[in-house]
Amino acid sequence: MFGILGDLDDSLFADFRRMQEQMDELFGPDRPPSGIRSAARGSFPPINVGSTPERVDVYLFAAGLDPDKLDVSIQQNLLTIAGERRLPREEDANYFRQERFDGEFRRVLSLPDDVDPGRVDAAYRDGVLHISIHRREAARPRRIAIK
Repeated sequence: MFGILGDLDDSLFADFRRMQEQMDELFGPDRPPSGIRSAARGSFPPINVGSTPERVDVYLFAAGLDPDKLDVSIQQNLLTIAGERRLPREEDANYFRQERFDGEFRRVLSLPDDVDPGRVDAAYRDGVLHISIHRREAARPRRIAIK
């Protein structure tokens, strides 16, 4: 009775893989994530952005990337981070699910008007790229003494 299931399981998974490939072709790469913990395409690397009166801080969670191969630039208040991540793959392996991003990426963030593109610091540590963009001195709030 169970001897038939081995062949059935193999063909069933092959059918599911083929159906998923057809869905990818039909709906394209911009369809919603397939699992509760999956990230939408175009959202690698994940980013956190915060600000203080002195600066804007951007954190990219980019474990496994070579920081020397990242391209970080600011132009007209747009912060652009681009790079590539290649994952090792076995040629003869069948993958049933791949959730780690592989390939080129480009993230563009709009920055506030008061940032100073000449005062940017970037550091990569423990898989996190931290970019700190300072605000212009004239734009910072200042306390006025009452006489």
